[in-house]
Amino acid sequence: MQFTSPVTPGTGWPDDPATPRTPVAQDAAEVRELAAGAGALLELEARVSVCRACPRLVEWREDVAVIKRRAFADEPYWGRPIPGWGDPAPKLLVVGLAPAAHGGNRTGRIFTGDRSGDWLFASMHRVGLAAQETSMHAGDGQRLIGGRMVAAVRCAPPANKPTTDERDTCAPWLEEEFRQVLPSVRVIVALGSYGWDATLRTMAASGAVVPRPRPKFGHAVEATLPKPEGGTVQLLGCFHPSQQNTFTGRLTEPMLDAVMTRAKEVSDD
Repeated sequence: MQFTSPVTPGTGWPDDPATPRTPVAQDAAEVRELAAGAGALLELEARVSVCRACPRLVEWREDVAVIKRRAFADEPYWGRPIPGWGDPAPKLLVVGLAPAAHGGNRTGRIFTGDRSGDWLFASMHRVGLAAQETSMHAGDGQRLIGGRMVAAVRCAPPANKPTTDERDTCAPWLEEEFRQVLPSVRVIVALGSYGWDATLRTMAASGAVVPRPRPKFGHAVEATLPKPEGGTVQLLGCFHPSQQNTFTGRLTEPMLDAVMTRAKEVSDD
């Protein structure tokens, strides 16, 4: 099947949750309204996947989808926001920054089709959290085992740097997703300080009492956070598996595996 770049909702892209009738948020107020009124998780995913609330991000993600990288010139690009992906009642939640321009923005699945994802999925597979060691495209058979992945910002940002306004505009999507999945979550792996801070902000917005002083990010750092409805969740810090970190040796495979092994231990308790 031939797909447009960006992909039109409801045209058959694997795992596309949206239809031509899915409501589209055009500004921050509509993001908050549509997130709060989404109801089922699948409808939330659909509404996330068609959001157009941040003009700079919309323009960037769609320009990338049309211009493309030479290596992917013959492939369609998703070119839309990336919804959360994985188990709808996860024990493990992985929180990242945003999709990569030629990764998730191309494939339609978070951490799929880029170098960061290669590291992440390989590690999760080694410790028993992913069914396959690679994730190349939506519909490739990859499956998270008791886990779910989300991004703090759902569109690929220029230079991987969303503005504060863009982060805050997108926040209600993450807040509603946390509200829906948090009851089953036992452990959260925050990738990088951005994922760590986004997790703490979102937990606070959900009504959880975040410890003070606020836990500081670090690789393999752990913090116990109360859930708003009772119980606790363990927060684990992990250096982001970006090329900057993996090429320089700041993050090695054993370091990443150690965090994922700990996450599996907690999720299995």
